[in-house]
Amino acid sequence: MALLDEIKAKAATLKKTIVLCEGEDKRVVEAAAQITREGIAKIVLIGNEEEAKRVAPGVDLTGITLIDPLTSEKTAEYAKILYEARKAKGMTEEQAAQQAKDRTMFGALMLKAGDVDGYVSGACHSTANTLRPGLQVVKTAPGIKTVSSCFIMIAPVPNKYNPDGVAVFADCAINIEPDAQQLADIAVSSAKTAKAIAGIEPRVAMLSFSTKGSGNDDKFFKSVPKMQEATALAKEMAPDLALDGEFQFDAAVAPEVGELKAPGSAVAGHANVFVFPNINAGNIGYKIAQRFGGYMAIGPVCQGFAKPLNDLSRGCNVDDIVATVAVTALQAE
Repeated sequence: MALLDEIKAKAATLKKTIVLCEGEDKRVVEAAAQITREGIAKIVLIGNEEEAKRVAPGVDLTGITLIDPLTSEKTAEYAKILYEARKAKGMTEEQAAQQAKDRTMFGALMLKAGDVDGYVSGACHSTANTLRPGLQVVKTAPGIKTVSSCFIMIAPVPNKYNPDGVAVFADCAINIEPDAQQLADIAVSSAKTAKAIAGIEPRVAMLSFSTKGSGNDDKFFKSVPKMQEATALAKEMAPDLALDGEFQFDAAVAPEVGELKAPGSAVAGHANVFVFPNINAGNIGYKIAQRFGGYMAIGPVCQGFAKPLNDLSRGCNVDDIVATVAVTALQAE
């Protein structure tokens, strides 16, 4: 929990402006007020004062900037940005003018225009509806083709396998069956997240049921060759990054196993960033750590966008929203 406090404190020093797209949601309005009160970030809330007071009566809106796309003088300007971004895909100016009034799209256009530093949505919208505007107008970071996610995993107490008390698991929420290039993108993006958000020097393990060719499923699924190729591609993309694989989990975290199975590796036995071969493994893995290991999972944190853009769970609470805004502010540093 100390790490989350550190994330909030660091975010507060940055004075970033984050747009929350769902002023119609009570949790979002309450989170906006708490974030503003604690000074974690400056908040732009998409909605209007009457609506916010109706869904969250008694909440102090002082210091929050409320913007309604239906009445904002910026909507026409944003519509032009949307049209330029999407005209090659067949979008007309009329369609752009209409879509710019959508709250999630409006928020993404604010981010694209540089009027805010980060975007958070998803409390009452699906992941697809939350991320689609980002993919359409914000797009991916230079050199990265894959938008992905990770969880910041905070240990209840540090132990010999996780002496930092924090780790990064990816991708557990977006890419179902990533190919080798996507896995390489996920690895490089996750290393950046580990440094920027978790505050750790990344040591990235590409996970498998095999360590350095000890297992092979080439006849059936080719998952081991995929992780081997992903490891090679990631090393080409980021030659100075401490990254290796493919590793079984114990070879990645236990020094005695790493030395036995991958002697000479700078990562084996000391990894703190873990790239899973697919969403099945990643989602199961982080939930095992949560329930059996008592880890706190912050996320999913979206990564790979050109600017910070994050998706909330529809089951989120106010604390989740506050944490996500703080993380988004750090991504904007």
